[in-house]
Amino acid sequence: MASQKMQQVLVLGMSTFAFTICFMIWMMFAVLGVPIKELLALNETQFGLLASTPVLTGSLSRLPLGMLTDRYGGRIVFFVLMLVCVLPIYLIGEASQYWQFLVLGLFVGLAGGSFSVGIAYVAKWFEKDRQGLAMGIFGAGNAGSALTKFIAPGIIAAASWQMVPKVYSAIMFVTALLFWFLSYDNKAHRVPSSVSLGEQLQTLKDPRVWRYCQYYSIVFGGYVALALWMTKYYVQEYGFSLQSAALLAACFSLPGGVLRAVGGWMSDKWGAHSVTWWVMWVSWICLFILSYPQTEMTITTVDGPRSFHLGLNVWVFTALMFVMGIAWAFGKASVFKYISNDFPDRMGAVSGIVGLAGGLGGFLLPILFGALVDLTGVRSSCFMLMYGVVWVSLIWMYFSEVRKTPLLGQSAVRSSQPLS
Repeated sequence: MASQKMQQVLVLGMSTFAFTICFMIWMMFAVLGVPIKELLALNETQFGLLASTPVLTGSLSRLPLGMLTDRYGGRIVFFVLMLVCVLPIYLIGEASQYWQFLVLGLFVGLAGGSFSVGIAYVAKWFEKDRQGLAMGIFGAGNAGSALTKFIAPGIIAAASWQMVPKVYSAIMFVTALLFWFLSYDNKAHRVPSSVSLGEQLQTLKDPRVWRYCQYYSIVFGGYVALALWMTKYYVQEYGFSLQSAALLAACFSLPGGVLRAVGGWMSDKWGAHSVTWWVMWVSWICLFILSYPQTEMTITTVDGPRSFHLGLNVWVFTALMFVMGIAWAFGKASVFKYISNDFPDRMGAVSGIVGLAGGLGGFLLPILFGALVDLTGVRSSCFMLMYGVVWVSLIWMYFSEVRKTPLLGQSAVRSSQPLS
């Protein structure tokens, strides 16, 4: 029998690896959707729906999967979940009609529900003062969004887009087996069977849960939406090839996943509230600049009309996306530090609720992005929408927390539980 320390390391390591693969597959339409859009001649709204369909089931499944994890343990739930996704992933390579991609996307989306399973599974293996870091390391599996941007374009270039889901299906099956044989279960981490479904859902009445849902709909929902949208954005706005666009889009996706562990450490040190507050302000500034569309302006001078071009070049745009990706990585970790502080005995249920809200943001936003482009013809309208959402969160956070809670120092750590 492995030591407690070794079990913690293996549980964290294998859960992070499995979640990375699940997230890579969950986000595959970010790349795969581009050739499918051309094949089926989809408009922007139809593309948004295609890209976000897996996000819908991944979101809706998070609450029941989190509750199952509380009841039966994360190891068995995670393993079965991965196996269930193997066949639908493979069948995407055989699809040829729009409705087939949508239906299969719904089944593949279950892979996204792995987050609420893994976050509750991992957190219960660690002491309270190390949970933020442990959950941050696990959450770094969001980097799977960037991983698919490295792998999928290469497979498409070497073979075809139909080969991507077939390769991903095999990867998922192997990952499920490795996870099962290299992870552990602890029955002491489960919710007693005497706790009813109604009692698990009592947390829905707590206003803090809804506030955390709002924060997470930005730092995770916005992350998922833009991760799905950016490859196509680079292709259409700046004229890059699919492979180059995917690599540039990874500049947002990669830090948005990998640096989540740093956000967990920061939340342990300075408190969830402080980190979340500054994340929102950084997001607000970046989105304000990103919202400005490419503009041609003509003014009349003493020497006659003069024309100017205003707009972000690709390098400034990418730099801003990189900064925002880092901020959202920290924010994703800080939101779950709130949860581990406030609801240590119901991590699965509460993480499922908050994860559901974040995932629904990731589902709705790409559709709204496409609709706005179809209506206005302005591609940067996606950032305008996100800017407005962040404004709402800043105002809500100010009136509910900031006026009452220290922002820096040890007092912030002690006050990390917000006042309701």
